[in-house]
Amino acid sequence: MISINTPLQHDNIIELLENQDGKFTFLEKKGIKLLFKTTIEDKDAAAKFARETIKKSPWGKGLYFQAESE
Repeated sequence: MISINTPLQHDNIIELLENQDGKFTFLEKKGIKLLFKTTIEDKDAAAKFARETIKKSPWGKGLYFQAESE
């Protein structure tokens, strides 16, 4: 499982990550934390992939967030 911590763009992040060929499935939202199940075995690599994917999006370039493995 990985978490994305940010107060902004929750709907966009969920949509973006769920459209990555089944690599991420949204589980729940806890405050500013979004939790995702991932099919990527290395959870640190999954968090890095999510971070890079968000940063490549037009709205993610200036977004302050953290992506961590749980």
